[in-house]
Amino acid sequence: MKLRDLADRLACSLDGDGDIEIVRVAGIQHAEAGDLTFLANAKYESAMAQTRASAILVREDAPAPPCAALRSADPYLAFARAVALFAPPWRPPAGVHAQAAVAADARIGRGVSIGAFVSIGAGVTIGDNTVVFPNVTIGDGVEIGNDCVIHSQVAIRERVVVGDRVILQDGVVLGSDGYGFVRRGDGTHEKIPQTAAVVIEDDVELGANTTVDRPAVGETRIRCGTKIDNLVQVGHGVTVGRNVLMAAQVGIAGSTEVGDDAVFGGQVGVVGHLTIGRGSVAVAQAGVSNSLEPGAMVAGSPAIDSREWRKSSVLFRRLPELKRRIEELEAREAAVASRVDTRRSPSR
Repeated sequence: MKLRDLADRLACSLDGDGDIEIVRVAGIQHAEAGDLTFLANAKYESAMAQTRASAILVREDAPAPPCAALRSADPYLAFARAVALFAPPWRPPAGVHAQAAVAADARIGRGVSIGAFVSIGAGVTIGDNTVVFPNVTIGDGVEIGNDCVIHSQVAIRERVVVGDRVILQDGVVLGSDGYGFVRRGDGTHEKIPQTAAVVIEDDVELGANTTVDRPAVGETRIRCGTKIDNLVQVGHGVTVGRNVLMAAQVGIAGSTEVGDDAVFGGQVGVVGHLTIGRGSVAVAQAGVSNSLEPGAMVAGSPAIDSREWRKSSVLFRRLPELKRRIEELEAREAAVASRVDTRRSPSR
């Protein structure tokens, strides 16, 4: 693609030769002639001088690079769109594979692709242009919207509702039983039937082996635009707001409500029945045991304000030294007190 055409497609201003032919997108340290690279963080500007790329995506106010430049207010977003232009997603042809098992009353939309060894239950509805890769199980009464991509080994349990343009990476499980038991008088546990709704709204993406549990009553819901990484558990009865981001290995316990635009780093744990305010941020490995106000940023376990956590972490490293100094001071104080007592005691 000519660089000027790429600039038009990405809504960037062009500095340099618009006739340069761009064949792919590459990282700034590995780019070669014919490549487009990008610089979104000013701390990597030193690498720009050595790049062999034919063109680079930069901020509007960035210094002149040694090659042609596409200038954007958000070069990282422009980079993402450039990757999509040069690597359009592959999709299998429309149709139902001969080795798929599809219930007679399932309603399959136009342009749908269903791979081998897919099982589709009674009363299922699948919208137009959705792709279901091999070895997917879709239970009775499931509703799936338009333009979804459902990768291999996904299991969508009965009556789950999935919106439009949802991406489910390999191994996602929607609608498995929530963790609900009642202790009997003899100390054993009775299972609480988990039969209520699970709803995944439009434009959600769930990473590989992520699970979203079904509650006994009410619903578990992930609202539109949320993006969730691999190996995340969303517990039963949880509501996740719009445009939430969750990195890998996050766990959200039952009946918690997560506000719009919240961000959870990797391995964050959230206990049940909390309210996480809009725009809150939990730093990686935070243990959130109390509700968070909108815009809060917390770290540590139990999670506290991240600024306080940073101050505390400095002290944590010094604890052995501080302990030794306290012990020395206590020993000196005890020695002084002993000498004073000796002087005060009556002579014999």
